Amino acid sequence: MIGIAAFLLIGGLTFVIGDERKLPIYCVHTDEKKIAISFDAAWGNDHTIPILDILDEYDVKTTFFLVNFWAEKYPDDVKEIAKRGNEVGNHSATHPDMTGLSKEQMIEELIITGETIESLTGQKPRLFRPPFGTYNDALIETCEELGYKVIQWSVDSLDWKELSADEIIHRIISRVEPGSIVLFHNHATYVEEYLPPILEALKAEGYEIVPIGELIYWDDYYMDSAGKQILN
Repeated sequence: MIGIAAFLLIGGLTFVIGDERKLPIYCVHTDEKKIAISFDAAWGNDHTIPILDILDEYDVKTTFFLVNFWAEKYPDDVKEIAKRGNEVGNHSATHPDMTGLSKEQMIEELIITGETIESLTGQKPRLFRPPFGTYNDALIETCEELGYKVIQWSVDSLDWKELSADEIIHRIISRVEPGSIVLFHNHATYVEEYLPPILEALKAEGYEIVPIGELIYWDDYYMDSAGKQILN
């Protein structure tokens, strides 16, 4: 939580923050050259298996955030994501702006997707990424009550804008630093072009790429005003 009121620009989104405003996790303070990359899955599936093949080729495990209607439509791919050692997170049931929901509706969105993921993978998801990156205190409190950490990102690939592969590669490599969480989408047009060079470059720079659950701190930490976790 943070103190004084201010305007905060994070990941291209502007928030007005006041006393005791709760923040999701955008990144982690660490002296280790360790980062996490993640893929949101909601609208398509043409590239999921190729992404998994590339991750395997570079011996990288990551985090996929799944919407329930996507998971129900592609159950075999959900199983494959987990089978290959990747982490599976919750991205809501219907991809709504969660800040417009009642607490009961928030709970329903979380529970429906969590149960689907657990039934398909045997993993109970512990991470939640809000659709559109929108959140409020009620959402974070509800997630915490259900055992979730709320995860944003500190480096946005903007791959959903269909930037060229070279533009995306430059965006990521120029912005990543220890503790970063990178946002990709599983249905981005050029993902098979930009992902291998990004993984190669990050590894060449000495970065270890891990699932978000292995990057973040689960307890004994505080959050700064930019949503960075810092150990006590």
